Amino acid sequence: MGSIGSSGDEVVTIDVQEAKDLIKSGYGYMDVRTVEEFKRGYVDAEKIYNIPYMFNTPEGRVKNPDFLKEVASACSKEDHIVVGCQSGVRSLYAVADLQNVGYKHLSNMGGGYLAWTEKHFPVVKPEDVDQKKPEIVELKKPEDDEEKKPELVEPKKPEDVEQKKPEAEL
Repeated sequence: MGSIGSSGDEVVTIDVQEAKDLIKSGYGYMDVRTVEEFKRGYVDAEKIYNIPYMFNTPEGRVKNPDFLKEVASACSKEDHIVVGCQSGVRSLYAVADLQNVGYKHLSNMGGGYLAWTEKHFPVVKPEDVDQKKPEIVELKKPEDDEEKKPELVEPKKPEDVEQKKPEAEL
């Protein structure tokens, strides 16, 4: 996996209002939070994918070793996708990793699910799930595969990650 910006492309971070507008216009939404976080509530979007970038383990948070493979099975490199997490940090790294392998139309949702809910934008809660069933990709946990040992990663500080503001709308 490359580091942030190693592909030459900087991660574009947008605010939740821009994210909401893109999702409404047809962009997919990839929630990279854990399955447990996702089940407590998620962004209300027509096309939504829950593909965790990291897992919580007794040893700490570990990177999902199958993240890129799982994204490839759910999305094409040409799909237009807003990527979000709880606060905007995991999604920043997820977008960088995806850009490093050729995904082109990605935006990181700055502030994540917390900022989304602070704006009182639409969410789906567990009690709503029976009424609305989006396309959800659920994944196995790393302990399901004894051969794979996920690597421990030390999270970087947001200020250490190269970011750029989106260019003016075309």
